[in-house]
Amino acid sequence: LPAPSGAVILTVHGDIARTNGNAEAALDKAMIEAIGVVTMHTGTIWTDGTSEFQGVELARLLAHLGADGRTLRLTALNDYAVEIPASEAVDGGPMLAFRMDGKDLSPRDKGPLWMIYPYDVNSAYKNEVSYSRSIWQLTRIEVLD
Repeated sequence: LPAPSGAVILTVHGDIARTNGNAEAALDKAMIEAIGVVTMHTGTIWTDGTSEFQGVELARLLAHLGADGRTLRLTALNDYAVEIPASEAVDGGPMLAFRMDGKDLSPRDKGPLWMIYPYDVNSAYKNEVSYSRSIWQLTRIEVLD
């Protein structure tokens, strides 16, 4: 991968094929956008009404980096972490949102990245497990196994 030209908002390490040094992929917002921006309209238990989220699907990010693991450890700015099965990364599944209702997410607004599931599109995601995996202020992903 090329070196990031802007501020790094996500670092991915572990079992990945594509890196840009130090056995990790350091990604700025432009690099994440280049993977392919998608839009999702959904409500969350943390916001009022339906919001428009823009970001990259987790599945596309992992495919882009050549990730080959069974578990993902996602870590926030405050070191809060969740582990999810890599099998959750499916087309039309969770996304790493960097924008909500046209506004870039800052750490104050749950950014730089917020893991959002399509709660309103697929009711199977409306459960405590998916809510607990909806980590915000996401800055690191480790691909395990």
